[in-house]
Amino acid sequence: MTPPAILVTDTVTKLGPEAEGAVLVCGSHGGVYAGHEAALAGVRAVILHDAAVGLDAAGIGALAYLATLGIAAATVGHRSAAIGNGRSMADHGVISFVNDVAARLGCAPGQPAMDCARVMRAAERPAIAIPDHAEARFIIRERPGEPAIRGCDSVSLVRAEDEGAIVFTASHGELLAGSPRWGARPDVLAAVFNDAGSTSVTRLPDLDTRGIAGATVSAASARIGDARSTWRTGVISHINERARSLGATPGLTTRAFADLLIAATR
Repeated sequence: MTPPAILVTDTVTKLGPEAEGAVLVCGSHGGVYAGHEAALAGVRAVILHDAAVGLDAAGIGALAYLATLGIAAATVGHRSAAIGNGRSMADHGVISFVNDVAARLGCAPGQPAMDCARVMRAAERPAIAIPDHAEARFIIRERPGEPAIRGCDSVSLVRAEDEGAIVFTASHGELLAGSPRWGARPDVLAAVFNDAGSTSVTRLPDLDTRGIAGATVSAASARIGDARSTWRTGVISHINERARSLGATPGLTTRAFADLLIAATR
């Protein structure tokens, strides 16, 4: 009998039918939103990136969430592999955390990611309905005569209607290895991400090429995968040149960052 496939991918938001029944090694952060997307795709088991763990251990929140669904899950340490890069995860990732379902299969911290993935092939696929996830795209603030402020738990949820808005996402700040661009997304006024413990945050210079102000909040200040947390408690850790030209600096709260950009563009 052919063993289940091991699927290596950069992001959990672009999974196709090939993910069903596979063991997924994925460059997405290990937050609850990413775990939910993996579960919806019908994976057998999943390995994600721990995104430096961060506030309230949000970077590994998928592990407990998936355990409640009977799905084996693990994360790799953020110092061992690049986030947003499935190949880096597979080639260099070292397991940092596992949930109880994965532990019973023999997965453990310190394993190479692909050794853990091969162990996960023995996982049973639970027959359980996946509950709806809380609203992942929402309005933060809309005032007459001002750019709108929108929240998206994933940058994949940014839409054409966000043109000119300030978008607070809860995605990590690295470009995906396989599609390294803002791409066909609209020309927003600004986009904010979570730095996931990284110092490179490669999305920011990419946004400069579009004239979009870009910033990250520190993983210690806001829960990755949770745009409401980005807005409520985030502290800016990195900015791009466009944001700097408008007067932004690291250390601002997200609310102060938004107010500054709106005032600068009046």
